[in-house]
Amino acid sequence: MAGHRRVVNFEWRGHGESAAATGDFGTAEMVEDALEVLAATGVERFVPCSASHSGWVAIELRRRLPERVPAIVHLDWMVTQPSEAYMELIRDLQSDRHWRRAREKLFEIWRGGESRTDVDQALKVMRRQDAEMWMRSGRVIESSYREYGSPLKALAELDPPPRVLHLYGQPSASDYLEVQRRFAREHGWFDVRRLDAVRTHFSMLEAPEEVAAAVEQHVRVVSA
Repeated sequence: MAGHRRVVNFEWRGHGESAAATGDFGTAEMVEDALEVLAATGVERFVPCSASHSGWVAIELRRRLPERVPAIVHLDWMVTQPSEAYMELIRDLQSDRHWRRAREKLFEIWRGGESRTDVDQALKVMRRQDAEMWMRSGRVIESSYREYGSPLKALAELDPPPRVLHLYGQPSASDYLEVQRRFAREHGWFDVRRLDAVRTHFSMLEAPEEVAAAVEQHVRVVSA
């Protein structure tokens, strides 16, 4: 997309080439990091494209900067209220004894039975994070769902809400898609698209051209 859009891509603290995290942090600190990047790059109006639970940051950016965030794109997120089985796995992720087992179970789910070099590489990078980071992620994820109920509920409480697109491959269950379609019928600013060719938790790796085209179509409406 950088061929025709300005694209700003950054890595969260403690990830990639960003500085190591000093002390604990959560969504609030990640929002501040995003705001610092925006200030440093001089970006004014922008569309956050967030993968999975970084969607909470995108929602907060809209809450704080409603005039600057006309739309949001969420990728591969559990936007409905999660099942008890999922939350149990997230709680295990916070345990000294069980975090590694919970992480491997998540990797198994995210892989979706597929054998892909790009997904293997992504999981290899994730394995470099230590117990502290994985347990932190479990705490932050659980606290976010506890506070807001679900991303759809949090989005609906924005006044006014932005245009929102959710692109995903997992889970493949038809009822998950139907809940979102029903929400879309009741909220004209929301759209959902399940990418049928995507089997893993990483639609941007499996179907980058399809994802980019859908994002472009979504952004074009608010940038016209």
